[in-house]
Amino acid sequence: MHSPADVLFDLYSPAIDADPFPHYARLREEAPAYWSERDKHWILTRYADVSEAAQDWETFSSTQGNLIDEIPGRAGATLGSTDPPRHDRLRALAQAAFLKRNVEYLLEPIEEVADRALDRILATHTFDFVTAYSSEITVAILLKMMGLPAQDPVEIRRKVVLAISTDKSVRGRNAEQIEAFRWLARFLDEEVSKRRKAPSDDLITRLAEAEIDGERLMDREIVMTSATFVMAGIESLSSFMTMLALNLHDHPDARRRIVADPGLMGQAIDESLRFNTSAQRFKRVAGRDKVLHGKTIRAGDTVILAYGAANRDPRKFPNPDVYDIDRKSVGHLGFGGGKHFCMGSQMARFVTDVSMRRFLARVPQFRLAATKLDWISSSNFRSPVALPFELV
Repeated sequence: MHSPADVLFDLYSPAIDADPFPHYARLREEAPAYWSERDKHWILTRYADVSEAAQDWETFSSTQGNLIDEIPGRAGATLGSTDPPRHDRLRALAQAAFLKRNVEYLLEPIEEVADRALDRILATHTFDFVTAYSSEITVAILLKMMGLPAQDPVEIRRKVVLAISTDKSVRGRNAEQIEAFRWLARFLDEEVSKRRKAPSDDLITRLAEAEIDGERLMDREIVMTSATFVMAGIESLSSFMTMLALNLHDHPDARRRIVADPGLMGQAIDESLRFNTSAQRFKRVAGRDKVLHGKTIRAGDTVILAYGAANRDPRKFPNPDVYDIDRKSVGHLGFGGGKHFCMGSQMARFVTDVSMRRFLARVPQFRLAATKLDWISSSNFRSPVALPFELV
């Protein structure tokens, strides 16, 4: 048994990107409140601690940003980087816009994009699931929801991935990554200005027009909220769909059961959110002192909530390293928790369910066409850069 002082967890290690789960397990058992002297932050890995912290915004504040390497100018202007009462105002206004239309209006567009992508996939022998399917769908659907002009899905995903990425060599964001987010903000700022002059039936217009008790979102809040939706809708959703496809590849019995009974897809989605969520870690800053596991987290300290670790805590989920679509994954943190529970969770489930049912109906068997996967370089998120499959 190692002492907690011997335990090391480096968010900027490629080994963590490739497989964080053995490292999480060690932290949960040996250093559940882990202090990184090098990076000056705490990491919480046990389910009870992470779940409680996600709900206790007064102790674990988001006002200095929820990204571990925060993007300049973002903190305080998005749902994920504010606390009540400001957060509640932003969320209510954004929710009024986001939930104005039932997600089922997306069914036909999803099926159309998915079928076109599948036609191309079936005309070849090998394909990259990310560029050929998951990003193809999520970019098209997100742009439709937002009312944004058509974009090259490969190029816009490249910029969004840059915006959420970190540079291991500088242990933070480099100039190109920061500029990618600024490009997105400028692009959306122009679109918000257009909606002010010519409203349309889209999410940006509804954000601009959302009103509660005479109060509306400021333009900066609309831009930053829209940027969050774009990053989540294009990359986080694409990454989750990709991780689900990887899980179903690695667990062929589950895949065969879903092919025979597509109604099981919802269970597979929840289990993948628990087992392999793409949203692995988010940041908080302590608003007051907190003692956990004999350690004192001081007011002002940075605290990392490791959702990916909490979702594999055996204290909450028996046999957590087993992918089991019959598991009752109640309480998983794949969509976060507390005030910052993902507002787009219903849309994400719907798009993934429709897309993956469509995929398995036409591609029931596939195998990985690589011996090693490369992973996106991010201190927050985890997903393959590419997922090469070949038809069987």
